[in-house]
Amino acid sequence: MTMLLSQEQELLRDSAQAFLSEEANVAQQRKLRDQKVAVGFDAKVWQQMVEMGWPVAVLPEEHDGLAVGYLGMGAVFETIGRQLSAQPLLTQAVIAPELLLRAGSSAQKSQWLAALAGGEKRIALALDEKSGRHLPAQLATCVQKTDGGMRLSGEKHFVLDGVGADAFIVAAGPLAELTLWLVPADAKGVSVHAVSMMDSRNTARVVFDNVTLNADMALAAEPARKALDEVLDRARACLAAEALGLLREIFDRTVAYMKERVQFDVQIGSFQALQHRAARLYVELELFESCVLAALEAIDAGREGDVAELCSLAKAKASDLCEKISNEAVQMHGGIGVTDELDLGLFVKRARVLQRTLGDGVFHRDRYATLKGF
Repeated sequence: MTMLLSQEQELLRDSAQAFLSEEANVAQQRKLRDQKVAVGFDAKVWQQMVEMGWPVAVLPEEHDGLAVGYLGMGAVFETIGRQLSAQPLLTQAVIAPELLLRAGSSAQKSQWLAALAGGEKRIALALDEKSGRHLPAQLATCVQKTDGGMRLSGEKHFVLDGVGADAFIVAAGPLAELTLWLVPADAKGVSVHAVSMMDSRNTARVVFDNVTLNADMALAAEPARKALDEVLDRARACLAAEALGLLREIFDRTVAYMKERVQFDVQIGSFQALQHRAARLYVELELFESCVLAALEAIDAGREGDVAELCSLAKAKASDLCEKISNEAVQMHGGIGVTDELDLGLFVKRARVLQRTLGDGVFHRDRYATLKGF
């Protein structure tokens, strides 16, 4: 990303590029997939990220954070996309700590923020349900008051980094009374089931079967929906930044292949039709970069009135291009583009998962239109 960064943000970006290219690249992702590592990442590599301060990069200084802002964190996520790095950074550095800061009680912050920062504990957000789509306004999971106290029942799907999590922040509906609960993974009635995804990342289905709740488990935000929406937007901006790096890597690999592949005694990159298609993708990527930067800058500037619109704009563009550029890359490569031996396929699979994570293009175009009053 080309927006001017502060010295601290540049240092974070440069260290991420150097570290991830060596320790958490596409070769490591392939190894993790082949070994079927349940948590989806290398624990030793994650601990090195922790030691570099990545989980506290966006946290304010009063909570022992680095306070480098989302432009700095976005640069890290762009590099993650470029290298296809497997790690739980989105959930542990953005979603969980941001929700605790906005909605957690003093006791919850004291118990969990330091543990997250040190990599000792992990928290996953249990939000989406069995429809298979990102619909945070339609939650069947509910809390009921009984003679024995409050009980949580429901089933959450596509829980990012759910396998191996120590606790879940559970969103329970209905929307008008949305509540957030911090539920230990070992609580009676909680069961976690690993879900096999095409990008081989850590995703789970989590069942909450009549789980007993107490007042200490409730996150204190009023309204909870506002806190959840703000945190989801920050996560969407980071996903868009990851998609930017991922799609640039797919594009660069495709252009390089067009310069190498010979057909009819000439490089296929000399064909004008392919040149025009590649040029259109380049223009789309430049426009997408502007959308991502606008969203990240709005977050850092505290322009909450613009954040929701710009984050949905960036994520909608990300989702559309994840489909378009991955399709074009496979077509320009020809048959080899769908073989497992070629690393391109791993990037394409990740792109297709990113396309739908935390809302696809349809969801975010509809949300953007609603926010604009259409």
